[in-house]
Amino acid sequence: MTRTRFDLFAASERLMRMDETAWARHANPLSVYSRMSVLPLTTLAVWSRVWLGWGALIPVALVLAWTWWNPRALGRPAGTGSWASRGTFGERVFLNRAQVPIPAHHETWAKRLAWGSGLGVPS
Repeated sequence: MTRTRFDLFAASERLMRMDETAWARHANPLSVYSRMSVLPLTTLAVWSRVWLGWGALIPVALVLAWTWWNPRALGRPAGTGSWASRGTFGERVFLNRAQVPIPAHHETWAKRLAWGSGLGVPS
């Protein structure tokens, strides 16, 4: 019996329901730049529990909605030569690593960076 490993990256992609159209739109550099607002907005939404109590669920829900809608919010980019567009292509390559393997050292560093970023979540 083989044991299947849980892939958090694939699970988050399924949760985001990223189809070809969403990925094409997310390659818009403005989509990538505006995506950087998610972490500060999440932090503010979670901290708002101090003064909003259970009402903080509203800003948390709004941030989750923004996180889902952001890759779909803008149109396809005129070109894909920017680092932001290429970064989204890198995401796709990484997420497709089960079908097309990537070098182990790239996968290792991608996971390390993700875990390092995740360490900030509890704070």
